[in-house]
Amino acid sequence: MASESVVAPFNYAEVGATAGEFPRGYHHFRVRRRIGAGRGLFERAGVDIRAYRMQHGTGIFQEASTAVAEPGTRLTVRLGVGPVGITAPCQVVYVVDEPNRRGFAYGTLPGHPEIGEELFAVEYDPADESVYGVVAAFSRPGTWYTRLGGPVVRLIQRYVAGKYIDAIRPAQA
Repeated sequence: MASESVVAPFNYAEVGATAGEFPRGYHHFRVRRRIGAGRGLFERAGVDIRAYRMQHGTGIFQEASTAVAEPGTRLTVRLGVGPVGITAPCQVVYVVDEPNRRGFAYGTLPGHPEIGEELFAVEYDPADESVYGVVAAFSRPGTWYTRLGGPVVRLIQRYVAGKYIDAIRPAQA
């Protein structure tokens, strides 16, 4: 995907809200699972997340305008099975680069079947050296078919969130 100088508008107003309190009027979820322990694992997982390994690991990654997530990166994921699928455009809103937390969030662009934002992160707990994968999002239907899917769409979102975390879990965990 080529870099573009013009930033497309997001299809929601609460850009960046996954960094704080999630906005009203959306479905919210947060999945946090332990993936192992140690500062080394935390560092590797942080690099992997910024390189879209969570999306690659679930098979939905299509392309991105940068090799590593950074604010303004445009990317697409493909949602669906076999020939039946939808290309969903997103844009990175912010990157998290804190001593015990790494990752990024992207927001939906016009043409995405959902409206909202999703955070992909790894957290390190220095008290016991545990490392956690985190996926958190707020969203609402953006098309007639996601509205029609209702609770099933939300179940699929949570299922895929678990798969995102599995994608950064070490093989021996």
